[in-house]
Amino acid sequence: MNEKRLRAVIAQRIVDGTLPGRMSLSVTVFASSSSWIESDAVGQCHQVAVLDGMLHVAGMPDLHPGKGAPIGAAMLSRVLYPFLVGSDIGCGIAVFPVRLKRAVPERLAARFPDLDRAVDPAEVDEEIPAGHTESLGTVGRGNHFVELARVDAVLDHVHAERAGLTKGDLVLIVHSGSRGFGEGILRAHTAEHGAGPAADPAAYLAAHDDAVRWGSLNRRLMAARVGDAIGAEVGEAIVDECHNLVEVLDDQTYLHRKGAARGDGRDVLIAGTRGTHSFLVAAHAGAEANWSVAHGAGRKMSRADALARGKAKHTVEELRRTPVGSLVVCGDRQLLFEEAPTAYKKIERVIDDLVDFGLATPIVSTVPLVTYKTADKGRRR
Repeated sequence: MNEKRLRAVIAQRIVDGTLPGRMSLSVTVFASSSSWIESDAVGQCHQVAVLDGMLHVAGMPDLHPGKGAPIGAAMLSRVLYPFLVGSDIGCGIAVFPVRLKRAVPERLAARFPDLDRAVDPAEVDEEIPAGHTESLGTVGRGNHFVELARVDAVLDHVHAERAGLTKGDLVLIVHSGSRGFGEGILRAHTAEHGAGPAADPAAYLAAHDDAVRWGSLNRRLMAARVGDAIGAEVGEAIVDECHNLVEVLDDQTYLHRKGAARGDGRDVLIAGTRGTHSFLVAAHAGAEANWSVAHGAGRKMSRADALARGKAKHTVEELRRTPVGSLVVCGDRQLLFEEAPTAYKKIERVIDDLVDFGLATPIVSTVPLVTYKTADKGRRR
């Protein structure tokens, strides 16, 4: 869909009221009428749109409410707002090619390392940004994960050949961020300025950039740890894209992304759930979408709702093996319910919206074999 056609479709949907919520000139949500978007999330987009210096807010098809700011949004402003990036600065998803003789989920799940325990900094053979060693090489909680997956289908052969992927290939998908490092940066800002703008943008950006580099290092370290533990050869990352960051554009405007990946001509892994496919896409989003694409399926239930509903419908053992036959390594029972596949939107709908609005081209789909959330020490004993 070309840009002229895209603008016509958006305009028509605003007039018809088929996009969720009431739209303004500075807010666009890239979701079809058949996609479920919470009104609270659209409301947060409008709250952000009236901040001083805000130019345009683009909501992705995985848009959902966050703490004070929408998740799944790219926000362009002449003012730098740290709270629009959030605490997990540098959070992103990396994809590593894997060579493994036999991929038997039951055996591999038992061999995953304890990614809740930090690595020895002395064993890291590259510079650690800002010298921050706490929690280095760990995955964290929430929706973070490390997943061994298989390429299930090639959807665009030209792009797949460029990426070096074929059907049946194994990949390691690592989703994590800057852990307590980024949280400390935001906390230091909010303690003095709350949700206000950065008093010293250069100082914030310097710390922010360290956290982004730290998050990337963290993902590489975890990939290496998993490869060593399961006896796999792990190659250089095919993709390592951050979705919580701010970019300074040429005209000194700030592009904040919170749960939105850079979509300006790069490949992005858009995560489904531990029980569904994920999709590697070639992103080609333009200015209307703030050069951004979705980063995942997006939650459709709060954690409290997912916990309550999940306990009424599922047992812990049922959640350890997913509908696609994969295994989940998770020693935190509450997290199992909070992160159940049913707590998220349908990833296929998100991908369809990206395609329909001309923001991305799917390259391959992946299906999980083993998804690590947190060490399951009790079952190992």
